[in-house]
Amino acid sequence: MPSIRFFEEDISYKLKNKPAVRRWVAETIQAEGSGLTELSYIFCSDEYLLQINRQYLAHDTYTDIITFDNSAPGTGVTGDIFISVDRVRENAQQFNIPEADELHRVMVHGVLHLLGYKDKTVMDKKKMTLKEDFYLNKRAFNS
Repeated sequence: MPSIRFFEEDISYKLKNKPAVRRWVAETIQAEGSGLTELSYIFCSDEYLLQINRQYLAHDTYTDIITFDNSAPGTGVTGDIFISVDRVRENAQQFNIPEADELHRVMVHGVLHLLGYKDKTVMDKKKMTLKEDFYLNKRAFNS
């Protein structure tokens, strides 16, 4: 049975509208022509994500998201998406947007990575941002 689960590590954070967010994420995956096996979102602090970045990616920088693709060939999307709530809050302030909007952007960004989208080049970043915007506009719930 496909599932989307939410966890917290080293912080207390409660995602709003969980059933609607699950539907939105699942519909995003389906719209991209893929299926869902298992997806976990782990909300954490800057420090927690920094340690993951150092340990698994050998990067000594803060980031808002790290996505681990655990999908097996020929199966649906399976992965773990770690999100720094600290970074999301700071970015929302910096861009003067609601925190929930920035959180949802980061959440769909991770899903798009699991679906094969990249963001290392200018063109790839542009394509990723267009997809993020498209799916953010598909949300059927209040942010």
